[in-house]
Amino acid sequence: MARARRIATIASAAALAVVLAGCAANTGSGDTGSGGPSKVDVPEVTTLPALPDAVKPAGNGQAQCAATTTIAFAGAQSGANAQLGINILNGAQLAVNQHNQANPGCQVQLKKFDTEGDPGKAPGIVTQLVSESATIGALGLPFSGESKATGAIFEQAGLVHLTPSATNPSLTQNGWTTFFRALGNDAVQGPAAAKFITGKLGAKKVCVIQDDSDYGIGLAKTTNDALGAVAADCQDKVTTGQKDFSTVANKVIAAKPDAVFYAGYYAEGAPLDQQLVTKGFTGAFVGPDGVKDDKFIQQAGDASNNAFFTCPCVPGELLPEFADAYKGVSGGQAPGTYSLEGYDSATILLAGIDSGITDRAGLLNWVKNYDKDGFSKHFKWDATGELAATTVYGYKVQAGKIVYVGTIG
Repeated sequence: MARARRIATIASAAALAVVLAGCAANTGSGDTGSGGPSKVDVPEVTTLPALPDAVKPAGNGQAQCAATTTIAFAGAQSGANAQLGINILNGAQLAVNQHNQANPGCQVQLKKFDTEGDPGKAPGIVTQLVSESATIGALGLPFSGESKATGAIFEQAGLVHLTPSATNPSLTQNGWTTFFRALGNDAVQGPAAAKFITGKLGAKKVCVIQDDSDYGIGLAKTTNDALGAVAADCQDKVTTGQKDFSTVANKVIAAKPDAVFYAGYYAEGAPLDQQLVTKGFTGAFVGPDGVKDDKFIQQAGDASNNAFFTCPCVPGELLPEFADAYKGVSGGQAPGTYSLEGYDSATILLAGIDSGITDRAGLLNWVKNYDKDGFSKHFKWDATGELAATTVYGYKVQAGKIVYVGTIG
């Protein structure tokens, strides 16, 4: 199976069993009122090979399509957590560029719609998107809240849309037939995070803090369910846009946890971690995919040295063929969280167009029956739009950079 090949490749490259052995050091309570962060060695991995049968955007170079053929991206290009949307958009843009360069007879347009990541604004923007008849497929939306608010609009229009990053499990429980998730959901990520925190990091007590987004609420639940008693006595909530976390930080310091798990996005996660460290927290700060971005490090500063991340995303920066090409559309920046998933998602739609599909119904059917490797994983969906097989990966901050530490679930 392709998933097995991917896991074997990454685990072999990272020598995960050796690298993470004996990691749970320094987790006892300290003078500052919290446990010290565990030391997870970073594997000596600088490259990962792509799956050998990965579909590439260029195809065979013989594609023919109408000049108006369009796919769309809808998601945050501005706003507090915009970088997560920009990562996906850059990946999709690279796929379209490579396709169009190789196929002079089929120049697919990529139209961009900025939702700012706002569930209140997204419905109006998606209504405009689906009204444009030349658009036969879409990528997005990156965040779970805006995905929840717009899924019925896509469904009514019969327009297939692949999200490279929205992970709330309930999104595939709405009866939508046009929604497909190009990654594992938080029913997978939450338990993997719990296992990583209590196993590899050796935490005996954990504080779980969630934001007020659909994403944060759903992920906190699945993580808490897996943590059980380890986190039962330390729970708190924050709100989108919050800047002052002193009350939360004081509660954490008083609880003396070995680790904090934050279910939310980097815009609040970064100042939360910074304020925790300022008040004396010396434990591990663990964030999910919504926090895993260089913006977190920039905003948290040196406090980010205690940070680890979980993500159902493959580290695209370690695939040289992709990473080198990506810099051409990102201003020289390395791939970020979900850049590779954005690339693969766009490639799937482009492959359908190259097969001769010209309308929404045809492209929807193409995705429903898709069964091929991408650069990030094997893509095959069940009847609800969930992938048949998924993997979760671990990362940490080291020397001011996010580095890969292996598969965790």
